[in-house]
Amino acid sequence: MSLLSAALLTFGTSVAFATGTPSAAADPIEGCTSTTGAIVAVDFGPFGGKVERGCDTTPTTGYELLHTGGFTTEGTQHDGPAFICRIGTGSFNSGTQYPTADKENCVLTPQATAYWSYWTASPGQKTWTYSSLGAMARTPKAGDVDAWVFGSTDIGGTSGKPAFSPDDVRAAGGGTDPDPTGPPPVPPGTVDVSAATRWVTGRLVDGERVVDEGATTPNYLLTTEAVYALAGADPKSPAARKAADFLATPAHTDAYAYPAGKAGIPDATAAARLALVAEATGKDPRAFGGHDLLGDLVKYVCPRDIGDGETIDGCLTKGDFRTTGQSDAQAMAVIALLNGGVTPPADAVKRLTGLQCEDGGFTSILIRSGGWCESEAGSTALIALALKRAGGHDAVVEKARVHLRKSQLPTGAWPAAVSMTTGSPGSTGWAAQAMRALGDTPYADAGLFRLSKQQLARGAFAFEECLTEPQLYPTAPALVAAARSDLVKLTTKKADPPTPPTTPSPPTTPSPPTTPGGGPDLKKGSAYLTDTTRLVQGRYYENAPGSGFADYGLTIDGAYALAATGENTTTLRNIVDFLDKGGKDGKGRGVHDWTLIGTEHAGGGSLGKTALLAEAVGRDPRNFGGQDLIAALAKAVCPAPSTAPDRSCAAKGAYTNAPSVFSQSLAVIAQVRAGESAAAAGPIAYLESLQEPSGAWPSLIGTPSESEVDSTAMAAMALDLLPDAKAQAAVDKALAWLAAQQKDDGGFPGASGNSVNSAALAVQGMTLDEPRYRTRIARARTFLAAQQNTDGGFNVAKGGQPGSDVRASTQAVGGATGISFATLTRSLDGTTPQPVPTGTTGAPVIVTPGGETAGTGGGSGSGGPLASTGTQVAGLAAAAVVLVLGGWGTTRVARRRRHREPTGGRA
Repeated sequence: MSLLSAALLTFGTSVAFATGTPSAAADPIEGCTSTTGAIVAVDFGPFGGKVERGCDTTPTTGYELLHTGGFTTEGTQHDGPAFICRIGTGSFNSGTQYPTADKENCVLTPQATAYWSYWTASPGQKTWTYSSLGAMARTPKAGDVDAWVFGSTDIGGTSGKPAFSPDDVRAAGGGTDPDPTGPPPVPPGTVDVSAATRWVTGRLVDGERVVDEGATTPNYLLTTEAVYALAGADPKSPAARKAADFLATPAHTDAYAYPAGKAGIPDATAAARLALVAEATGKDPRAFGGHDLLGDLVKYVCPRDIGDGETIDGCLTKGDFRTTGQSDAQAMAVIALLNGGVTPPADAVKRLTGLQCEDGGFTSILIRSGGWCESEAGSTALIALALKRAGGHDAVVEKARVHLRKSQLPTGAWPAAVSMTTGSPGSTGWAAQAMRALGDTPYADAGLFRLSKQQLARGAFAFEECLTEPQLYPTAPALVAAARSDLVKLTTKKADPPTPPTTPSPPTTPSPPTTPGGGPDLKKGSAYLTDTTRLVQGRYYENAPGSGFADYGLTIDGAYALAATGENTTTLRNIVDFLDKGGKDGKGRGVHDWTLIGTEHAGGGSLGKTALLAEAVGRDPRNFGGQDLIAALAKAVCPAPSTAPDRSCAAKGAYTNAPSVFSQSLAVIAQVRAGESAAAAGPIAYLESLQEPSGAWPSLIGTPSESEVDSTAMAAMALDLLPDAKAQAAVDKALAWLAAQQKDDGGFPGASGNSVNSAALAVQGMTLDEPRYRTRIARARTFLAAQQNTDGGFNVAKGGQPGSDVRASTQAVGGATGISFATLTRSLDGTTPQPVPTGTTGAPVIVTPGGETAGTGGGSGSGGPLASTGTQVAGLAAAAVVLVLGGWGTTRVARRRRHREPTGGRA
């Protein structure tokens, strides 16, 4: 039985919480209320225990909350205490920390299928959010609750959520306030949106698809309905986005919308629904599942009326979207086109007006002119929304509006058809959407009042008022209406609020490299990174008071950023000297205590990252810090996959202990730059084999994971070093996928949300083909500028916890230059090393006393996923590394090698 299965069995239908006996340092649980302190819950279910809770009345970090709450932790040898590898408490099994050493040695980053993941909930929040920051970086607010669960949680937290709710943690004890900040109970006469959302989310198998009872294949139509419902209730719904990602998988897009094959006529109903899914979740309907959905809808509009004896597959009348047959699909296609910036064919819009019955309502069937017409409330509402969005049909819309008013029953509900006398929750939901959009708010509110009376115990709705079986199809429109939204509104691009412009720095000579478009202030960003409160004698430290534990991965990231801008080469020299000349942190650890070179735990990613820095600044990677990093990389190439319990090798050609595409790419670049292309042939082939049909790369290797911006950009930069046509074609495909992920505000999705890290890496990737993606690059740089704070540092993500983060800032500063670190050269000529104390042997002694533990400000070592455990997993979410070729003009010429005069069709 898996550990995760054991965890679920521990709970059954209810969750047992234990407060245990608090340690002497633990704050009493009663001291934490909705306005005082924070509560943390740790699930020991996988190890035979319960959910144990603790309190910290004055928490400064999530890490402190754990410890003050009565828990003990242990980090990893590679990443230090910030990456929480084991947790224990005195109230369970005499304080034994789990997982025990026989299950996890805590030397390297644990595997994604068995690690402690970090979840948070703000006051009143009913669901858990996977933390975009590590425990040492996150500052809990009064009333917050944290949770730690062990098992399989993918990067980004789209799976493996706690089996208990934030309310379970709050209700299991703890003090109360006379004026709690949590939301009041749902008032009578109001639809419980949270309950409906939970029910819809619960219908998604593996959090991504709806499957009918007794079936094994997805119900694609109902999966699209689930996306509309969840996005309507929460425009940023992670569940909606995960389901959309599932639908955007080429195999599923093809199965649903292209059953006749790519050369056949698409199913217009499915294409329209998928296009709306894309628009509701910030995706591009013109690059969804490998198809241009909007282009295909327009391409296959029926050209003329079909006369007797004539056939055109899927056509009845001029303007029909072929194969639809239903008016709701026709309306959805029109809405999808308009919201995707495509003017629908005039005949397709006119076709909707021809479906209006004499009473002002609309039929659900694509009838011919003069055919039998019975008005249905749902169709009337949807077509009215589409025609209002199209404009120019005011009289038709007004007639529909009057019909909806007149057809509303005294109860407030709408019947499915005019011939019926009982209400339909689905029709009521659609009609309420349209009434609110048309300005008839009292009618919409009356419909919602009736819906509140028809909502079933678990939050869902039945097809008819007299039924009691919950169904997704009526629940979706009812939930969207209850959220005061409608199908047009939730699929229309939202304009971001204006952000104050970053105050430009005075011009400098030479000026830092720039790419097209207004970007962040790189001089100011570099100053933030080199401030001595953050960069202490050539290294960054974890944000752990008194740890003395240098974060070598972050330190190299900072060096990459300074190399990218060229702003402070003297400080860059100091970092490189510290790493190269045997520098030690307060724990007596040097850089090779991080690479673990010469041990069975040596990691290709760490070796590659360090070798790449040496190559970038003109040092010898074959003798850096007294070690031959290139020979170590050659030795780290796996000849075959390892067998359990050894997980060092994911596959033949992978690097040892390199569990991510990011790590694989770093090591490939280091080997190729060292002239070892032959030795890197196996790793290159393996990296190429990981590219998905969409053009993207997953985040992890050896473990199932989703496509990711960071890894795709990184792999593209690695393969761009190779001259062969196969590699260049792979890069082109990757860049097209990257561009399609861009959000309306210029940002890119990452594990932390609308991520600074991902946007910076996307800029680097797209700049490999700068002429083609110039506009998108400019938008991404503008996004990065908006996330820069007055101190010069950057937020982790838009909308996340505000405040500058060192790791995010290293990535943003270097990435904004747009320069692939695969071509970095930054000369250190003209710099001199700072004097360092020497020992009796004359060898340099660069040691920080244990007390010298300046924080890194804003969580230097703890952003990002699996980073929920405290470290931005270079293998797990990616540390952005950005390098320079000595000035924008030079690198631009070098980079254009991919676009020399066409020799094989390359534009």
